[in-house]
Amino acid sequence: MGPERAAKIFLQRHPEASRFKVVLYGSLAATGKGHMTDVAIKDVLEKVAPVYIDWEPHIFLPFHPNGMKFFSVDQQGITNDSWTVYSIGGGALSEGKGEDDYFYEKSIYPLTKLKDIKQWCDENGRGYWEYVEQYEDGGLWDYLREVWMTMTKAVARGINHEGALPGPLSLARKAPTYYIKARAYREELKARSMVFAYALAVSEENAAGGTIVTAPTCGACGVVPGVLVNLAETHHFNEERILHALATAGLIGNLIKENASISGAEVGCQGEVGAACAMAAAAACQIFGGTPSQIEYAAEMGLEHHLGMTCDPVCGLVQIPCIERNAFAACRALDAQLYAIISDGNHRVSFDRVVNVMNQTGHDLPSLYKETSAGGLAKGFKTRP
Repeated sequence: MGPERAAKIFLQRHPEASRFKVVLYGSLAATGKGHMTDVAIKDVLEKVAPVYIDWEPHIFLPFHPNGMKFFSVDQQGITNDSWTVYSIGGGALSEGKGEDDYFYEKSIYPLTKLKDIKQWCDENGRGYWEYVEQYEDGGLWDYLREVWMTMTKAVARGINHEGALPGPLSLARKAPTYYIKARAYREELKARSMVFAYALAVSEENAAGGTIVTAPTCGACGVVPGVLVNLAETHHFNEERILHALATAGLIGNLIKENASISGAEVGCQGEVGAACAMAAAAACQIFGGTPSQIEYAAEMGLEHHLGMTCDPVCGLVQIPCIERNAFAACRALDAQLYAIISDGNHRVSFDRVVNVMNQTGHDLPSLYKETSAGGLAKGFKTRP
C-alpha cells in the first residue's frame, strides 16, 4: 500500500516523464516480490511511461528499512528529479524529515500515553471511544462504518474463496474448510473455531491481493475482524457497539504507532501481530463492559505476550507463518480480554511500558529477523519445484 501511494504521488509530480526508475532498498527489496510491491508500483506508473525497478536488499537507508527512491527521466534520458521516501507500515509514508516531512501530520489527540487517556476517562466518567470522538471530526462514525463493512466483506469472501494462494509455496486456503468444520462443532467449540476461520479468511484475502483493512497492517489484518465479526454474530452486538469498539482499537493502534512502530521491517512481527492483538483485546474487553483499567490491561497483555516475535516470512510472502499467526493472535486477544475482565484491572506492567519495551526489543533484534526473509522460519526453506 505504501509503495503504491508513493508511486501515485510521484506520478502527479511528473506526468510528463518518458521513463521511471524505482530503487527498492533493504527489507522492501528483500520481500518486495512476495508482497507484490513491484506490481503495485508498475500498475500506477506504467499507465504513463515504462518503469524499471532496481532491487537493493543489502542496502539499508538510514531512516527506515523500507526505503525507496523514485526517478523521473525525460526524452533525452536525463534524470530531472528524484525522491526518497519510506514505507513505515500500514500504508503510511515518511520522508524521514520530522516536522519538515511532506507527510507530517500533527496528532489530533493531545494525549499520547494511555495512562493519561485512562485518567481522562476516569475523571470524566467516559470511555476510550468517547475520547476518540471528542477529538475526531464529524465523519468518524461514517468512516468506521466503512471500515466495518470492508472487514465483514473480507470475511465473507475469504470463507467462500477456495483454491491455492498465489506464489511459489502453493499454499491452499484453509478458511473455507475451517468454517465448514466449525459449524458442525458443539457450541463451546464452535465460537472459538469460527474465530480461527474468520481471521484466516481475511489474512488469506490479503495474501491473494484482496481488499482488506490495515488493522494495523496488511500482514496483521485478520486479527481484529476475526474477533469482532465473531462477537457480532455469536453475541448479537449491534453496529453501534462494534463501531465504538473499533474506535478504541484504533486508539490503541495509534498509540503503538506513535510511541513505537507497527512495521515488521523495523521492529519485527511483535509490532504487527502483537499490535493487532492488543487492538482486538481492547475492543473485545470494551464490548463486554470492561472498565478503562480492564481495557488497558487487556491491550497490555495482547502486546506483552508477543514481545520478541520475529518477522520471518517464508519466501517474502505474507503466508507462512503470517496467516496462522493472525488466527492464534485473534484467540489470544479473546483470552486477554477474559483474563482482564475477570480481574479488577490492577496490574504492575502498564500498556505504555510494554509499548516502550516492544520498541526497544525491536531495535535490538538483528535485521535478518525483521522482514528480510533471511532468518528464523524463512531461513533455508525450500519451495516446491
